[in-house]
Amino acid sequence: MSAPDRSDGHERRPADDDFWDALRSTTQSRIGLGRTGDALPTRRVLEFAAAHATARDAVHQPLDTAALAEQLGENGFRDVAAITSRAADRGEYLRRPDLGRAPADLGSVPRVEADVALVLADGLSPRALADHGVALAAAIRDALPPDVVLAPPVIATQARVALGDHVARALGVRTLLVLIGERPGLSVADSLGIYLTHRADPEDFGAGVTDAHRNCISNIHPPEGLGYADAARIAAGLVVGARRLGRSGVDLKDTSRGAIAQADDLRGLAAE
Repeated sequence: MSAPDRSDGHERRPADDDFWDALRSTTQSRIGLGRTGDALPTRRVLEFAAAHATARDAVHQPLDTAALAEQLGENGFRDVAAITSRAADRGEYLRRPDLGRAPADLGSVPRVEADVALVLADGLSPRALADHGVALAAAIRDALPPDVVLAPPVIATQARVALGDHVARALGVRTLLVLIGERPGLSVADSLGIYLTHRADPEDFGAGVTDAHRNCISNIHPPEGLGYADAARIAAGLVVGARRLGRSGVDLKDTSRGAIAQADDLRGLAAE
């Protein structure tokens, strides 16, 4: 009779392995970790420590603004501008979220004739923006209706979402899309989010722009998370909806999935 497998600190049975392996294929969560006595196996502890280090690195990794601007240029974006917030460094950015919401200088942001502003912000994961920002920006550009004019993109560092409101007003654009690195977790350190704000002017909202005036698309990090094309399709649908409704936020809903289902039904009927 073969000896039990104790490579991870406790006896495992083939049925247990099959059960947890099947579940692990459906999630990035840490499940079925096992135990050694009353503690986790050493391998699992080391995996956790490595994931924590990866998340910390993603937060502190500086964004190569010049490289990102060059990649945007190679993908057809012109006149890319770059700004920074009032946070002097990464430490201050993390300690003072309010400084990340205000620009240090908007002199490089031109006044334009456009419908939608696109801000690429490092947020809490510059790595996410470096990995996915250009491809997602290109997908959004391609998904927007042909009559929607996209302003030259603006790269923002040490940035929070609300920094984009200042950029939109400086550009003279009413609809804003902020692509921003999301807070890294222990499963994903390179996830991007998209925040849409229509009419990003405090005067339009009385007390000012709040999160209730924004729409968010999150968890964008293919292949495990939401893909570029799907995220861009949702964003384009929200842009069209916001411009029709005259506002964004809690009153604006994502109807893209319903529209796709309706289109599939129509195609099916046409094929019969």
